[in-house]
Amino acid sequence: MKRLISLLFVLLLALGCAKEGQKEVVVYTSVDQVFSEPILKDFEKKTGIKVKAVYDVEATKTVGLVNRLMAEKENPKCDVFWNNEIVRTIVLKKKGVLTPYNSPSAEDIPSQFKDKDYYWTGFAARARVLIYNTKMLKETGLPKSIFELTEPKWKGKVALAYPLFGTTATHIAALYAILGREKAEEYLKALNANKVVIVDGNSVARDMVVKGKLPLAFTDTDDANVAIQSGKPVKMIYPDSNGIGTLLIPNTVALIKGCPHPDEGKKLIDYLLSKEVESKLAFCESANMPIRDGVKKPLHVPEFSSIKAMEIDYYKVAENLDRSARFCQGLFVR
Repeated sequence: MKRLISLLFVLLLALGCAKEGQKEVVVYTSVDQVFSEPILKDFEKKTGIKVKAVYDVEATKTVGLVNRLMAEKENPKCDVFWNNEIVRTIVLKKKGVLTPYNSPSAEDIPSQFKDKDYYWTGFAARARVLIYNTKMLKETGLPKSIFELTEPKWKGKVALAYPLFGTTATHIAALYAILGREKAEEYLKALNANKVVIVDGNSVARDMVVKGKLPLAFTDTDDANVAIQSGKPVKMIYPDSNGIGTLLIPNTVALIKGCPHPDEGKKLIDYLLSKEVESKLAFCESANMPIRDGVKKPLHVPEFSSIKAMEIDYYKVAENLDRSARFCQGLFVR
């Protein structure tokens, strides 16, 4: 009996040590779980490293995790931040939350999507687009610019996600950066006066159009593509191809300063920046655009170079983020 108890003790001890010895990495991500989780699972299978993921919620996209990372700055719990946009990653760099890492997987990523000091790297972009209901609008009368949406014909007919969060906040800050504060605020006031409908997120804005409650909405290509690929009566417009251009927003990934699992974090970053992952994000419903050549993608995902992109300095966008958010908070009501 004593021998049996001893054997059981040794077995339990061995199992405990094996569990303790298992490598893990903690990632916070604002990318929708339906898109990010399969990629993180693939990483687990390839490396044997256990991934502990914390996901964000739609209504406060990105902001919730950014605030959490700043609160944890002196005692980090997270290793890797995988953001679905770029500007708040830049904010984290300025706040001293990130640490540099020059991933070998980033070698062929264009320089405009890499921090010069290696604090973050971009990949797999989305675009800010307009989505419209094909049963409610004819091709001939479609807006070609976001600035047309202040016209009387669109009064009360356009949905916009609450502009304090996510890519909508990035979009507004980008307008400040490219137009200047005065012109950007004039546009926002005109949009508000034209009864733009404020909703809780880009997917909510999209669904308003899908269900025929409104003919038109601001959204991102990933949200629009989900509806299009499922056969809903909607299409996308890449706005301002003859003007300021369409805002392109890459995913970004960064290593957290003082993180508990830096080696595993670097391996996850290497994987996320691989062509394999860019291709997976292009082929899944999010339909992200690869930002480098030689990445396989489906036909419905446009070539990155085919979109007239807004010529923007993302650091200037970040500088305008708080200013634009304060203005929008006082202007728009949900």
